[in-house]
Amino acid sequence: MAVIMLRLDKYLADMQVGTRSEVKQMIRKGLVTVDGLIVKKPEEKVDCEKQVVVCSGAIVSYHQYEYYMLNKPAGVVSATEDPRDKTVIDLIEDRRRKDLFPAGRLDKDTEGLLLITNDGALAHDLLSPKKHVDKKYYAKIEGTVTEEDVELFGKGVDIGEKRVTLPAVLTILSSGEESEITLTIREGKFHQVKRMFEAVGKKVTYLKRLSMGSLVLDEKLLPGEYRKLTEQELTQLKQMR
Repeated sequence: MAVIMLRLDKYLADMQVGTRSEVKQMIRKGLVTVDGLIVKKPEEKVDCEKQVVVCSGAIVSYHQYEYYMLNKPAGVVSATEDPRDKTVIDLIEDRRRKDLFPAGRLDKDTEGLLLITNDGALAHDLLSPKKHVDKKYYAKIEGTVTEEDVELFGKGVDIGEKRVTLPAVLTILSSGEESEITLTIREGKFHQVKRMFEAVGKKVTYLKRLSMGSLVLDEKLLPGEYRKLTEQELTQLKQMR
Protein backbone atom coordinates (compact mmCIF):
# COMPACT_ATOMS: atom_id res chain seq x y z
CA MET A 1 0.00 0.00 0.00
CA ALA A 2 1.35 3.42 -0.93
CA VAL A 3 2.35 5.72 1.93
CA ILE A 4 -0.09 8.63 2.25
CA MET A 5 1.60 11.77 3.55
CA LEU A 6 -0.60 14.82 4.12
CA ARG A 7 -0.24 18.24 5.62
CA LEU A 8 -1.65 18.20 9.15
CA ASP A 9 -4.22 20.90 8.39
CA LYS A 10 -5.48 19.03 5.32
CA TYR A 11 -5.62 15.78 7.31
CA LEU A 12 -7.88 17.39 9.93
CA ALA A 13 -9.98 19.29 7.40
CA ASP A 14 -10.55 16.14 5.34
CA MET A 15 -11.86 14.43 8.48
CA GLN A 16 -14.25 17.35 9.06
CA VAL A 17 -12.65 18.53 12.30
CA GLY A 18 -13.15 22.03 10.93
CA THR A 19 -12.48 24.22 7.93
CA ARG A 20 -8.87 24.62 6.77
CA SER A 21 -8.59 27.99 8.55
CA GLU A 22 -10.24 26.64 11.73
CA VAL A 23 -7.90 23.67 12.04
CA LYS A 24 -4.88 25.92 11.43
CA GLN A 25 -5.93 27.94 14.47
CA MET A 26 -6.34 24.75 16.53
CA ILE A 27 -2.88 23.59 15.50
CA ARG A 28 -1.24 26.95 16.33
CA LYS A 29 -2.97 26.97 19.75
CA GLY A 30 -1.30 23.64 20.57
CA LEU A 31 -4.52 21.62 20.55
CA VAL A 32 -3.14 18.97 18.18
CA THR A 33 -0.60 16.24 18.87
CA VAL A 34 1.06 13.75 16.51
CA ASP A 35 2.37 10.61 18.20
CA GLY A 36 2.01 12.36 21.55
CA LEU A 37 3.96 15.49 20.62
CA ILE A 38 2.35 18.90 20.19
CA VAL A 39 2.69 20.14 16.62
CA LYS A 40 2.12 23.84 15.93
CA LYS A 41 2.91 23.88 12.21
CA PRO A 42 -0.12 23.31 9.92
CA GLU A 43 2.22 22.30 7.08
CA GLU A 44 3.77 19.44 9.09
CA LYS A 45 3.47 16.20 7.09
CA VAL A 46 1.68 13.23 8.65
CA ASP A 47 1.78 9.55 7.70
CA CYS A 48 -1.95 8.78 7.55
CA GLU A 49 -1.47 5.06 8.11
CA LYS A 50 1.05 4.98 10.94
CA GLN A 51 0.93 8.17 12.98
CA VAL A 52 -1.65 8.94 15.68
CA VAL A 53 -3.27 12.36 15.46
CA VAL A 54 -5.17 13.75 18.47
CA CYS A 55 -7.18 16.97 18.41
CA SER A 56 -8.60 18.45 21.63
CA GLY A 57 -8.12 15.11 23.36
CA ALA A 58 -9.88 12.98 20.69
CA ILE A 59 -8.09 10.64 18.28
CA VAL A 60 -8.75 11.59 14.65
CA SER A 61 -8.35 8.53 12.40
CA TYR A 62 -7.83 9.09 8.69
CA HIS A 63 -10.13 7.45 6.15
CA GLN A 64 -8.96 7.84 2.56
CA TYR A 65 -12.10 6.25 1.09
CA GLU A 66 -15.56 5.52 2.43
CA TYR A 67 -18.17 3.20 0.93
CA TYR A 68 -21.81 3.16 2.03
CA MET A 69 -24.79 1.15 0.79
CA LEU A 70 -27.92 3.30 1.00
CA ASN A 71 -31.53 2.25 0.55
CA LYS A 72 -32.60 5.51 -1.03
CA PRO A 73 -36.11 6.62 -0.07
CA ALA A 74 -38.48 8.47 -2.38
CA GLY A 75 -38.40 12.25 -2.08
CA VAL A 76 -34.62 12.52 -1.69
CA VAL A 77 -32.43 13.70 -4.56
CA SER A 78 -29.28 11.96 -5.80
CA ALA A 79 -26.96 14.93 -5.40
CA THR A 80 -24.27 16.21 -3.06
CA GLU A 81 -26.22 19.38 -2.28
CA ASP A 82 -29.55 20.93 -3.21
CA PRO A 83 -31.11 24.26 -2.20
CA ARG A 84 -34.62 22.80 -1.82
CA ASP A 85 -34.54 19.07 -1.18
CA LYS A 86 -32.74 16.70 1.18
CA THR A 87 -29.93 14.87 -0.59
CA VAL A 88 -28.69 11.31 -0.29
CA ILE A 89 -25.49 12.68 1.29
CA ASP A 90 -27.54 14.33 4.05
CA LEU A 91 -28.73 10.84 5.04
CA ILE A 92 -25.19 9.59 5.79
CA GLU A 93 -25.00 11.07 9.28
CA ASP A 94 -21.78 9.43 10.50
CA ARG A 95 -19.70 10.06 7.38
CA ARG A 96 -16.10 11.05 7.98
CA ARG A 97 -15.32 12.43 4.53
CA LYS A 98 -16.72 15.69 3.18
CA ASP A 99 -16.22 14.67 -0.47
CA LEU A 100 -18.77 11.84 -0.71
CA PHE A 101 -21.05 11.58 -3.74
CA PRO A 102 -23.63 9.12 -5.13
CA ALA A 103 -22.18 6.69 -7.68
CA GLY A 104 -24.90 7.12 -10.25
CA ARG A 105 -28.32 8.64 -9.86
CA LEU A 106 -31.80 7.50 -8.99
CA ASP A 107 -34.79 9.70 -9.78
CA LYS A 108 -36.28 11.61 -6.86
CA ASP A 109 -39.29 9.25 -6.73
CA THR A 110 -37.20 6.07 -7.17
CA GLU A 111 -36.11 3.95 -4.21
CA GLY A 112 -33.42 1.37 -3.64
CA LEU A 113 -29.73 0.67 -3.90
CA LEU A 114 -27.31 3.55 -4.14
CA LEU A 115 -23.57 3.47 -3.52
CA ILE A 116 -22.23 6.51 -1.68
CA THR A 117 -18.46 6.93 -1.84
CA ASN A 118 -15.56 9.26 -2.59
CA ASP A 119 -13.75 6.66 -4.72
CA GLY A 120 -13.97 8.26 -8.15
CA ALA A 121 -12.16 5.44 -9.96
CA LEU A 122 -14.55 2.78 -8.65
CA ALA A 123 -17.59 4.93 -9.44
CA HIS A 124 -16.30 5.47 -12.99
CA ASP A 125 -15.94 1.74 -13.53
CA LEU A 126 -19.48 1.10 -12.26
CA LEU A 127 -20.99 3.80 -14.45
CA SER A 128 -18.87 3.54 -17.59
CA PRO A 129 -20.99 2.68 -20.65
CA LYS A 130 -18.14 0.44 -21.82
CA LYS A 131 -18.44 -1.78 -18.74
CA HIS A 132 -22.16 -2.62 -19.24
CA VAL A 133 -22.70 -3.22 -15.52
CA ASP A 134 -26.02 -4.98 -14.84
CA LYS A 135 -28.58 -2.98 -12.87
CA LYS A 136 -31.65 -4.84 -11.62
CA TYR A 137 -34.92 -3.11 -10.74
CA TYR A 138 -38.27 -4.08 -9.27
CA ALA A 139 -41.22 -2.13 -10.61
CA LYS A 140 -44.99 -1.85 -10.53
CA ILE A 141 -46.47 -1.16 -13.93
CA GLU A 142 -49.81 0.38 -14.85
CA GLY A 143 -50.99 -1.98 -17.58
CA THR A 144 -50.66 -5.63 -18.50
CA VAL A 145 -47.07 -6.69 -19.15
CA THR A 146 -46.99 -9.48 -21.72
CA GLU A 147 -44.61 -12.07 -23.12
CA GLU A 148 -44.40 -9.86 -26.21
CA ASP A 149 -42.91 -7.15 -23.99
CA VAL A 150 -40.42 -9.69 -22.63
CA GLU A 151 -39.35 -10.56 -26.16
CA LEU A 152 -39.10 -6.94 -27.26
CA PHE A 153 -37.08 -5.90 -24.21
CA GLY A 154 -34.76 -8.81 -24.91
CA LYS A 155 -34.00 -7.38 -28.34
CA GLY A 156 -33.80 -3.70 -27.39
CA VAL A 157 -36.36 -0.92 -27.23
CA ASP A 158 -36.61 2.29 -29.24
CA ILE A 159 -36.81 5.07 -26.63
CA GLY A 160 -36.28 7.88 -29.10
CA GLU A 161 -32.49 7.88 -29.31
CA LYS A 162 -30.12 7.04 -32.16
CA ARG A 163 -29.89 3.43 -31.07
CA VAL A 164 -32.28 1.06 -29.36
CA THR A 165 -31.44 0.07 -25.80
CA LEU A 166 -29.15 -2.85 -25.15
CA PRO A 167 -30.98 -6.17 -24.62
CA ALA A 168 -32.64 -6.25 -21.19
CA VAL A 169 -34.02 -9.13 -19.12
CA LEU A 170 -37.69 -8.57 -18.24
CA THR A 171 -39.27 -11.01 -15.79
CA ILE A 172 -43.01 -10.90 -15.12
CA LEU A 173 -43.89 -11.48 -11.46
CA SER A 174 -47.60 -10.79 -11.93
CA SER A 175 -49.63 -9.50 -14.86
CA GLY A 176 -52.90 -7.61 -14.84
CA GLU A 177 -54.22 -4.05 -14.61
CA GLU A 178 -51.22 -3.50 -12.38
CA SER A 179 -48.25 -5.72 -13.19
CA GLU A 180 -45.16 -6.44 -11.15
CA ILE A 181 -41.82 -7.10 -12.82
CA THR A 182 -38.08 -7.17 -12.43
CA LEU A 183 -35.92 -5.67 -15.16
CA THR A 184 -32.17 -5.96 -15.62
CA ILE A 185 -30.58 -3.35 -17.87
CA ARG A 186 -26.93 -2.94 -18.87
CA GLU A 187 -26.75 0.81 -19.33
CA GLY A 188 -28.04 3.86 -17.50
CA LYS A 189 -29.80 6.21 -19.88
CA PHE A 190 -31.89 9.07 -18.48
CA HIS A 191 -35.19 7.71 -17.08
CA GLN A 192 -34.42 4.51 -19.00
CA VAL A 193 -36.77 2.07 -17.25
CA LYS A 194 -39.69 4.51 -17.40
CA ARG A 195 -39.02 5.30 -21.07
CA MET A 196 -38.80 1.62 -22.01
CA PHE A 197 -42.27 0.96 -20.62
CA GLU A 198 -43.66 4.17 -22.12
CA ALA A 199 -42.43 2.85 -25.47
CA VAL A 200 -44.82 -0.11 -25.11
CA GLY A 201 -47.75 1.98 -23.87
CA LYS A 202 -47.36 1.35 -20.15
CA LYS A 203 -46.44 3.44 -17.12
CA VAL A 204 -44.07 2.78 -14.22
CA THR A 205 -45.83 3.67 -10.96
CA TYR A 206 -43.16 2.42 -8.54
CA LEU A 207 -39.47 1.75 -9.10
CA LYS A 208 -36.77 0.32 -6.86
CA ARG A 209 -33.19 -0.65 -7.70
CA LEU A 210 -32.26 -4.04 -6.28
CA SER A 211 -28.67 -4.50 -7.44
CA MET A 212 -25.79 -2.93 -9.32
CA GLY A 213 -23.13 -5.29 -10.56
CA SER A 214 -22.19 -7.59 -7.68
CA LEU A 215 -23.66 -5.21 -5.11
CA VAL A 216 -27.11 -6.33 -3.88
CA LEU A 217 -29.37 -4.20 -1.68
CA ASP A 218 -29.40 -5.45 1.90
CA GLU A 219 -33.00 -6.44 2.64
CA LYS A 220 -32.53 -5.39 6.27
CA LEU A 221 -32.10 -1.75 5.28
CA LEU A 222 -35.32 0.24 5.45
CA PRO A 223 -35.74 3.24 3.12
CA GLY A 224 -33.37 5.94 4.32
CA GLU A 225 -31.09 3.50 6.15
CA TYR A 226 -27.50 2.74 5.20
CA ARG A 227 -24.42 0.80 6.25
CA LYS A 228 -20.78 0.54 5.29
CA LEU A 229 -19.91 -1.99 2.61
CA THR A 230 -18.41 -5.24 3.86
CA GLU A 231 -14.89 -6.16 2.82
CA GLN A 232 -16.32 -8.93 0.64
CA GLU A 233 -18.71 -6.54 -1.15
CA LEU A 234 -15.92 -4.07 -1.76
CA THR A 235 -13.55 -6.75 -3.04
CA GLN A 236 -16.19 -8.06 -5.47
CA LEU A 237 -16.85 -4.55 -6.80
CA LYS A 238 -13.15 -3.90 -7.34
CA GLN A 239 -12.77 -7.20 -9.20
CA MET A 240 -15.00 -5.75 -11.94
CA ARG A 241 -12.16 -3.47 -13.02
